[in-house]
Amino acid sequence: MFDHVTIGVADGDAARRFYDAAFTALEVGVSRGTEFLEWGDFSVGLAPGRATTRDLHVAFAARSRAHVEAFWRAATGAGGADNGAPGLRPHYHDRYYGAYALDPAGNNVEAVFHGEAGRSGAIDHLTLGVRDLRVARRFYETVLEPLGAGVFMEQPLGFGGPGGRLFLVESGPTQNVHFAFVAPDNAAVDAFWQAGTGAGFINNGPPGERKYHGGYYAAFLLDADGNNVEAVCHNR
Repeated sequence: MFDHVTIGVADGDAARRFYDAAFTALEVGVSRGTEFLEWGDFSVGLAPGRATTRDLHVAFAARSRAHVEAFWRAATGAGGADNGAPGLRPHYHDRYYGAYALDPAGNNVEAVFHGEAGRSGAIDHLTLGVRDLRVARRFYETVLEPLGAGVFMEQPLGFGGPGGRLFLVESGPTQNVHFAFVAPDNAAVDAFWQAGTGAGFINNGPPGERKYHGGYYAAFLLDADGNNVEAVCHNR
């Protein structure tokens, strides 16, 4: 479902320490660049003046309970605040083993093991606060339908697709986050953008190839709270 997630930070050094430690514990490598720090599908934007991401919850897949525990120790030892020690969360399901830490900007960062090993560090789920749940629901129902994803639960409102979940909660809104959904082909990217703009949502970049690599075909919309939402086909 998710191709990547990018956040903005006020203190790049603090973010680097926190996420380097957290992802090292999950055995995910880091890539350094002039525009981004990247750990698998997650990155921190380094552009000057980029707005700081607030009130995001992002969960990363872990390969075992031991990896969840290592994540929590590393994150809380690298400037993160404890937001939930490792343990079972049976109210989600009986094998849900997670741990939580707040990053230096206060975002809620989780590692979760569902009982079966997956790709370590993959985006397991995002939870966004939204100002108006009705409007936010209309946006995501509209743009995810061409990508083969849709509502799978009502409380909290959850959208599901291959490899990930997106949850929406009416509250103070998540701000200044960018995330991209996987599109199976260029036509799906076109349909994502046409559906969103046709429903009155804001164009933030029409379908086309981008500079990131040959064949990177993407389109961008702003959701109802101003977050930058992308659909991308890598054509690899």
